[in-house]
Amino acid sequence: MKRFFLLCSGVDLDLIQNCANGEQNKYAGIGATVFFTALMATIASSYALYTVFDSIYTAVFFGIVWGLLIFNLDRYIVSTLRKKSSFIKEFIQVFPRLLLAVLIAVVISKPLELKIFEKEINQVLLTEKNQMTLDNKNQIAQQFAPEIAKLKNEISVLKEEINTKEKETNQLYETYIAEAEGRKGTKRKGKGPVYKEKRAKHDASLAELSEFKKNTTKKIDSKETEIASLIQQQKNSEASAQPIIANYDGIMARINALNTLPFLPSLFIFLLFLAIETSPIFTKLISSKSEYDYKLENKESEIKTWIQQQIDQREKIAETDKHINTEIYTNLQSEEALHNYKQKMAQNLMKLQTDSFFENQKRLL
Repeated sequence: MKRFFLLCSGVDLDLIQNCANGEQNKYAGIGATVFFTALMATIASSYALYTVFDSIYTAVFFGIVWGLLIFNLDRYIVSTLRKKSSFIKEFIQVFPRLLLAVLIAVVISKPLELKIFEKEINQVLLTEKNQMTLDNKNQIAQQFAPEIAKLKNEISVLKEEINTKEKETNQLYETYIAEAEGRKGTKRKGKGPVYKEKRAKHDASLAELSEFKKNTTKKIDSKETEIASLIQQQKNSEASAQPIIANYDGIMARINALNTLPFLPSLFIFLLFLAIETSPIFTKLISSKSEYDYKLENKESEIKTWIQQQIDQREKIAETDKHINTEIYTNLQSEEALHNYKQKMAQNLMKLQTDSFFENQKRLL
């Protein structure tokens, strides 16, 4: 277990094995912090991804991948910190890694906040869904309301026309009855010519009313059918939007709902993970130079010195070889035999070029 945590801390195992037990325990503690931070990152990301994919296997798989990534980043941050001669230099070295640690703490803490405050978030989402349902109904109603109102107004007009016709027919009925009773008109009782004339007008109006009511009722029925169809379309639109509203519980919706809750609880959780994430960094920052640091510095110095020696040796060899080659070619300039040989070869080359040019010109002619 101790060796595993030392591996998590990113130390040189060969060097740390030769250090004191207290030194080993210090780095084992740092490694344990790195490991458990990665474990919390795996749990947090698995939950966050489960809200996205709704598949536990997919969420766990990518959660493990994310946890390994966080583990690798934390291990790299801790293992690359080096003790400097002054605190300012160390802080400058730590600052970029500290920013990365803060970012990792935010990424880890947010999904866990979603889980911790799940009940409160569900209540906020329920309220938002209810409001979205009402807003959706109002928006859909605004689409269908003008046409429905228009049809209802047309029906009212048709019914009013029927009522007007009925009133006119009833008035004619009252007229010929009053004539028969002698209350109006000629004021003579009985069914005389005037009565018959008024009765005929009433009968004609009654027939027209019957035909008018028949035709108008068909129009009213048709318009009521249209209204029923529009109402059904409205209900269908509301029903089709309801599953979308019901599924409004993704990770972004939950984060927005979390932001509506009191700030302090979320802040405390974030600070907790920030403290966990940055504790290895601050441990190395505030601790004094220890046995392992000296041994690591000595080993790196040995390698650096050896590499510098190798580079210097190769440069000296190259410089010496260059100097020797310069002297050799300078001496060759005064060699008469070499000069005569190169002159003879140049003469032969020029003869060959002249013969070749002559043959080419001859073929062209």
